[in-house]
Amino acid sequence: MTAKKIVLVDDDDTIRKTFALLLGKKYRVLSLKDPRQALDRVRQSRADLVIADFRLPHINGMELIKRLREDGFEGEAMLITAHPDEVRIEDMGRFAISHFFVKPLDLKDLDLSIDRVLQPRVPADQAA
Repeated sequence: MTAKKIVLVDDDDTIRKTFALLLGKKYRVLSLKDPRQALDRVRQSRADLVIADFRLPHINGMELIKRLREDGFEGEAMLITAHPDEVRIEDMGRFAISHFFVKPLDLKDLDLSIDRVLQPRVPADQAA
């Protein structure tokens, strides 16, 4: 079975390195600094999950996910931010963003949430 692909978009080098260490054992992780680059790379990589920082240079994480959705991205999406008061919950629903994490990150909770959204789903008629 091929490892699921995660694209992380954050302008903080430490966050990108931490995610690579935390998730790199279970998933294929592509860490990017620039959200404009992410627009092209998500299309090419067929990502299963995009995790974006809310505050990014050029466009914010919410706008990035909105554009990816408009381009046909159907994978999972999560936001991380140090500024939770700027994130509108109604936008999260509109762009199918399943989780929202506040910095400093609880890495255990983040890891469990990622595992949960990337687990293969068993159709109801096949569940035991």
